[in-house]
Amino acid sequence: MQNFRMWIGGKWVEAKSGKTFPVVNPANGEEFARVALAGDDEVDRAVEAARKAFPIWSRNTASDRAKILSLIADAIAENAEEIVRIETLDHGWPIKQARSLILRSIDILGYAGAMSKAIMGIQVPATRNTLSYIAREPVGVCAAVIPWNVPFTGAVQMMAKNLAVGNTCVIKPASLDCLSALKLAELLEKIDLPPGAVNIITGPGGLTGKALVSHPEVDLISFVGSTEAGKDILSHAAKTVKNTIMELGGKNPFIVLEDADVDAATEALAFCQNTNSGQICASPGRVYVHAKIYDEFVDKLVSETRKIKVGDPFDDSTQMGPVVGEDHRDKIEGYIRIGIEEGATVVLGGNRPKAPLDRGYYVMPTVFRDVSHTMRIAREEIFGPVACIIKFDDEQKVVDLANDTRYGLCASVWTKDLAKGIRLAGEINTGAVWVNEHMMNLKELPWGGNKESGIGRDGSCVVGLEHYTQLKVVYADISGLSKKPWHTL
Repeated sequence: MQNFRMWIGGKWVEAKSGKTFPVVNPANGEEFARVALAGDDEVDRAVEAARKAFPIWSRNTASDRAKILSLIADAIAENAEEIVRIETLDHGWPIKQARSLILRSIDILGYAGAMSKAIMGIQVPATRNTLSYIAREPVGVCAAVIPWNVPFTGAVQMMAKNLAVGNTCVIKPASLDCLSALKLAELLEKIDLPPGAVNIITGPGGLTGKALVSHPEVDLISFVGSTEAGKDILSHAAKTVKNTIMELGGKNPFIVLEDADVDAATEALAFCQNTNSGQICASPGRVYVHAKIYDEFVDKLVSETRKIKVGDPFDDSTQMGPVVGEDHRDKIEGYIRIGIEEGATVVLGGNRPKAPLDRGYYVMPTVFRDVSHTMRIAREEIFGPVACIIKFDDEQKVVDLANDTRYGLCASVWTKDLAKGIRLAGEINTGAVWVNEHMMNLKELPWGGNKESGIGRDGSCVVGLEHYTQLKVVYADISGLSKKPWHTL
């Protein structure tokens, strides 16, 4: 069994305590590796290393930083297949989908490096005979807390944005699937980065994560995860008024109007609800379908969902693998039981697969009909392959229902009337609304939620990069006058 260390200050280190934690293959439930468990000592060392590297890295020009990001992208490309296999083994991503994610990671690095050159300052003609400008400066040391649903892409994306603008960072991947982040550290070892510019520590959120986000020398926290965990992090950040970027939970409405293309909508829903076994923050959480097409929609959705091949994630033909772990599988199955108890009807799935998949943490694609807006399965984030179909008959009322939630991450509206779709999009209180599309998140566009779905906007675009910087106004008199006009007032 292989043991993995952490990457701190440009060196591989063990935990001072000697403690480790297991790595489990979600496709068969078997432990295959152990990883060092960081405590306060390792967190202190990592933050200190990032603090020491910050003045060195931040003095580089944007162009020089972009060149380093390009070298990292090249290293990932050269090792892409190994990273893909790690993601598939450690997380359960179907291997074909994992390959596309690694390509996205490479793209993110190049885009972040290029766009950082455009955002770092502007000259503002405030008054005559003065030079005034607004500079964007790096914030300092960032605690980057990575979600378990996209482990490698999440780590690369947060690292890329921090390095692009001049920050240094301490990355804490999720303990459930941290091996690809450690592979990233192995690639960074060969890149000419100042020691400590990127550090990767491993351990559970309640121990390692808490020590990191509450550390007084951390200036910025970037976090993707549940709303409950985000609230806890904010309570620690408040003690030293840290900057925060938070992408949190969602219960995303998928609204299908009477005139929608039912075939297109059901095909999209079957894909979006079950990709990564439903473990995507943007996945539909509540599906509102007009009463006149409700039965047709449910029948076609069931037909589309049946086509999804659930299987061994290392098989190129597999479209859906296991969920990330045993606890998460049990949580999803708990919601399925709750839905049945509340009176919803399971028309597909709701069960575990047969052998040999029964050894892993699989949840079969599940479709509920006869769901009401007040049921727990319609209000709480399940984060699994479970579609909850709700009937409506009034367009304005469905917008009110869509907004009747503590979340506000994303939504979609399906209609052949584009003007109507855009009008309804303007009335839905979420950070993103798609019309006749769902879960399309391009690197050029910002990403983030309203209400309890987050703070700030992320993504590799200009807006996303800006949140990793802080503003400074510089105002200089260039008139040459020894006495200023206000002296005579």
